[in-house]
Amino acid sequence: MGFTDEIQRRRTFAIISHPDAGKTTLTEKLLLFGGAIQVAGAVKSNKIKKTATSDWMEIERQRGISVATSVMGFEYHDVKVNILDTPGHQDFAEDTYRTLTAVDSVIVVIDVAKGVEPQTEKLVEVCRMRKTPIMVFINKLDRPGKDGFELLDEIEQKLSLRLTPLSWPINMGPKFKGVYNIFDRNLYLFEPNKQRVEEGIAFSDLNNPFLVQYLGDDDTRTLREELQLIEGVYPEFDVSEYLRGDLCPVFFGSALNNFGVKELLDCFIRIAPKPVGRETEERFIRPDETSFTGFVFKIHANMDPNHRDRIAFVRVVSGRFERNKPYHHVRLDRKLKFSNPTAFMAQKKEVVDEMYPGDIVGLYDAGNFKIGDTLTEGELLHYKGIPSFSPELFRYVENADPMKSKQLAKGLDQLTDEGVAQLFTGKTSGRKIIGTVGVLQFEVIQYRLLHEYGASCRYEPINLYKTAWITSDNKAMLDDFKARKASALALDKDGRDVFLADSPYALQTAMEKYKDIRFHFTSEF
Repeated sequence: MGFTDEIQRRRTFAIISHPDAGKTTLTEKLLLFGGAIQVAGAVKSNKIKKTATSDWMEIERQRGISVATSVMGFEYHDVKVNILDTPGHQDFAEDTYRTLTAVDSVIVVIDVAKGVEPQTEKLVEVCRMRKTPIMVFINKLDRPGKDGFELLDEIEQKLSLRLTPLSWPINMGPKFKGVYNIFDRNLYLFEPNKQRVEEGIAFSDLNNPFLVQYLGDDDTRTLREELQLIEGVYPEFDVSEYLRGDLCPVFFGSALNNFGVKELLDCFIRIAPKPVGRETEERFIRPDETSFTGFVFKIHANMDPNHRDRIAFVRVVSGRFERNKPYHHVRLDRKLKFSNPTAFMAQKKEVVDEMYPGDIVGLYDAGNFKIGDTLTEGELLHYKGIPSFSPELFRYVENADPMKSKQLAKGLDQLTDEGVAQLFTGKTSGRKIIGTVGVLQFEVIQYRLLHEYGASCRYEPINLYKTAWITSDNKAMLDDFKARKASALALDKDGRDVFLADSPYALQTAMEKYKDIRFHFTSEF
C-alpha cells in the first residue's frame, strides 16, 4: 500500500465527556468491533470481572474513573482507527486539552438522563475554538431519560452546536425498543446484550406496512411523525459542513449493552476526517509531505512498573516515522534514534517498524522529552498550541521517609513531566511546591509515588492564589522585582522564574507597579 493510501485510511479521534457518561465503556465496545479485544470489560461492575482496557492504572480500577489519556489502535474494515480515551474528571482536564491537539475529530458522549454537564461544555468549547469536527453519541437509552427533542435543544443551546440526528430512538428506559438509523435507513431492535452485536433490518421506506410487526401500531406512528419532524426542523446532513466543524451528527444507543455502537463506528469511518495538517510557528505542515515531523503531546511514566519506563506519545503529522532512523530533536538540537518505537493497545505495546500521519507512536524516553517537543528530519519547526496552564491549587510536598529521598525526587520529577501537575522550588526556602488544577491530582501523585517508586510523601498547606511566569526586557526592573519579591519567587522545572502570588491583590499590585514585566499564565511565551 502506498504512502498516500496509508494516510487516507487513518482516523484519529478522542472520546470526551463528563465523568460517568459512558466514555470508557464506549471505547471498550469500539475495541470489541475492531477485534482488538475478545471480551468487553466494565468500568465498574460486580458481574463482569474484567476491567476496561483503557483504564489500566491501578488507581483507575479502584476509582472507576479515567485519570490519564489512553491510546488504542485497531483495524476495522481496512481502516486504521486510533482512539484516545480521555479523562472526564475536571481535575484532569489539562491532559484532555493537550490530547485534543493530537486528534483530527472527537466523539462527545452525553448521558440521556443528565444531558449536558459542565465539563462537557468546557471540552466542547476547546473543540469549537479549534474547529474540530464533532459527532455526538447520546448514551444509556436503556435507562429513563430526557425526551429526544428536548435533549437536542439543550445540546444546541448549551454547547452552541448545530445538530442533525443520524439515528433516532424508539422510546427509552424500560420501553426502549431500538433505534432507526436515518443514515443507512435501517431499523435496529434492542436486546440487552453486553457482548453481542445486533443486526439491522433494512427499512428504506418507513411507510412499509411490515414496520408495524416489529414496533406495534403506536410506536410505528410515533416514529413516522418524529422522523417527519426531524426532516422539517434539522438540516440535512452534509459531510463538508461536518468536516468544517459546522454541523454535528447525532447517534443514540447504549454502550453498556453494545447497542447503537456499530452504526456510530460504521458512519464514523466513512465520514470522519482523514489526518489533517498542523500549524507550526514557522509554517503549515501538510500530512502528505515526505519528511517526517511530529510532536509530543503526552508523557507517561511507569506504563510497565517492572521496568520503570517512560513513554513519550508522539502524533505523527507528516511523512513516515521509521524505526532506527535518526531524527532531530528541535529543542535539544540533537539527533535521536529509536530502536523500539511502539504502537498501543492501552498499556499493551508492540514494536513497530513504521508509522504514518495520524498514528500515535510511543517512544521510550530517558528524560529527553517534554510535552510540546518537536521531532523532524532536520527542519527547525515548533508546533503550537500545547501549553501548560498556571495551576490553581498548591501544596508543599514533604518527604515522609528520609531513607527514600532519591526515590521521591525521581518520582516527583517523572510524574510532573507527564503534565498532570507542576513542580516549583522556592528560591529562598528550597521547598518543593506542587501545583495542580484539581484536588484529585494530589491523591493520584501520592498514590503513584508510593506504589510505583516506593516513596512516601505528605502535603502541607501553602497560601497561594496564582503562579505566573515572569519575563522582561527591562533588566533593571526585573532585578529590582526579584530582590524585593525574593520570598515569593520559585523556579519551575526548566529553571524559569515564577512569581507566587498569595492573593489577587498581590498579583494586581505587582502587575501595576512593574509595568515592564510580563506575567504569563500559560507556559507558551
